[in-house]
Amino acid sequence: MKLESLNQIFFENIQNSNGQFSKHFHNTYTIGLTHDGIFKSINQNKATLTYKNATRVINPGEVHCGNSNSWKYTNFYPTVKLITDIYEQIFFERKTPVFVKHIIEDLTLYKLLFKFFVSAYENKDSIKIETYLIEALSYLIKKYADKTKSFEPLFNDKKIIKHTIEYINDSIETNLSLEELALNSNLSKYHYIRTFKNSTGITPHQYIMMQRVQKAKELILKDVNLNEIASSVGFSDQSHFIRTFKKIYGYVPSQIKENSNFVLYKKN
Repeated sequence: MKLESLNQIFFENIQNSNGQFSKHFHNTYTIGLTHDGIFKSINQNKATLTYKNATRVINPGEVHCGNSNSWKYTNFYPTVKLITDIYEQIFFERKTPVFVKHIIEDLTLYKLLFKFFVSAYENKDSIKIETYLIEALSYLIKKYADKTKSFEPLFNDKKIIKHTIEYINDSIETNLSLEELALNSNLSKYHYIRTFKNSTGITPHQYIMMQRVQKAKELILKDVNLNEIASSVGFSDQSHFIRTFKKIYGYVPSQIKENSNFVLYKKN
């Protein structure tokens, strides 16, 4: 499928979710629709209920979690570059929009995104899909982008955190210790934990688990055998991997391979 703007973007369409999601964040935006049920969404430590026909928007790096009850939803994870590109095409300046409103009750926005999601899942003509994508995201940006910031990698402005995150990401499959991470940042363990949590909103351990699960999801989408994934991303055993994955995403990793409601667009 030759659709440059959607290349490597992940979609998930969940029919019935019940349970809790542990704290995590994404390097991408999260844009999702609630089709039915209730979700208690906790974003930046503020709890909001989302109901039928509501849109959920999470900025990159925002720590979130929640609790679902018969929740039927669709999510997709547009990259910072994609959202920045559309903002630039609208306003002729390269800025990254920030959305302060987390839950948006706007039926027009819901319908625009729903039309885009349906066309994407049905794999319709690429021009049509991209048209629906631009229509939906430009409406979202023009009406709900509260401010902007410079286009740059997440945490790029925080040197200590940027350095330690790069170190963790490069060593994610190894048995990292708190002492090793603190020494690498020239901080005591106490100050390292405080600095990391103040900057990211989660502990170093939570970040490591989150990155291992994210890496595992990427491998699943590349058709790597599930039995091989747990050890390759640093989990001690497969059951620990599955439990951690479900705590963050709300479903078990095998569902991605078994269910057509999970889509990763790839450039042909």
